[in-house]
Amino acid sequence: MMELHDPKFHMGQITAGEARELYAANPVILLPMGSHEDQGPHGPMGDYLLAEKIAELIAIKATADGTRTVVAPVLPFGGADFFGPMTGGIAVRSETLIAIITDMIASLHRTGLTRIIVINGHAGNVGPIDEVTRGIYREKRVVIPSLYLWRIAYGLLPGLIGAEKAAKVSGHGADPLTSLGLHLMPELQRPDMVPAAAGLKRDPQLGLPFTTLGLASFDGIDVGMPHEYDETFNDGVDKGDPNLSSAETGQVLTDKLVDVVSRFIAHFAEKTPPASA
Repeated sequence: MMELHDPKFHMGQITAGEARELYAANPVILLPMGSHEDQGPHGPMGDYLLAEKIAELIAIKATADGTRTVVAPVLPFGGADFFGPMTGGIAVRSETLIAIITDMIASLHRTGLTRIIVINGHAGNVGPIDEVTRGIYREKRVVIPSLYLWRIAYGLLPGLIGAEKAAKVSGHGADPLTSLGLHLMPELQRPDMVPAAAGLKRDPQLGLPFTTLGLASFDGIDVGMPHEYDETFNDGVDKGDPNLSSAETGQVLTDKLVDVVSRFIAHFAEKTPPASA
């Protein structure tokens, strides 16, 4: 019997011969997704790089803990939302993204690979992921969970670095991505290009202050607002201050993300059939 003496974690690196044995056991497959957009002048535009790297670390930890887990090829182009004005950015329409996710999952399901978890790194992917996975559940009663890494990270930061600092550093173009990048991919960061100040602008049409992407405020109520990100952010950075980001924060955040998601994978594997459907 063939043995994988040094387990491979990226599906693209697994040979066809290895695949026939490995996939017969229906391992957990992580489907990483991200975006290619402005992450502030100091960060690489592809946050899919971080989503893929974290998925890899999760797969290694989950496998070491007893649940064989592999990582599918990353989907680098996120669903189009606010970031179209960025030169060099690439996004796809929601309809396109839905079709791609549907086809990828259908390819895996066709060969009996049913234990899939989406590892997401972009807000514009949330809707398409939800539409596809709800449709599959309605049709097949197969559950495909999705984990939005950066949303989870926002929730973890106060407990890791304190609520006061987390409030100052959290936001697009700052944390969690800047600290994660400083820890996991420091060679791609440009600390010399970190902007001196951040902050949200006012809507150029109605003059209302923004609270986040897509939302302005009027007398304390949220108002859904169509706009482009460069009308809202200063240099791609909103209310978080990337000057407060650090590799140390990135390390503790990475460790926590890897730990909690790998434990979820073990729970997921326990509740889903190990044999091919």
